[in-house]
Amino acid sequence: MSERIIEIVPEAGLHARPASRFVQTVNEFDATVKIGHADSDDLVPAESMIAITSLGAKCGEKVRLVAEGEDADNALDALEQVLTTPEGELADT
Repeated sequence: MSERIIEIVPEAGLHARPASRFVQTVNEFDATVKIGHADSDDLVPAESMIAITSLGAKCGEKVRLVAEGEDADNALDALEQVLTTPEGELADT
């Protein structure tokens, strides 16, 4: 199991477009990923758009990512990039 604490950079936080990009990225890897506020043990499935947006995570807040599986570290690397790149700078796929 791998774990990482990351500060959210996109101005919209984990809402709308950044949340969609986050969920798309999660689904590209062979790993089970959960996310929650850095100061909480409550984690939600990272592949669920509803769960992600229900966190209400805003720009500047820190979240905790926990990943298990063959691609756990690669998934965390990619998700960190999504969360630390300003929204307009992410290339559309």
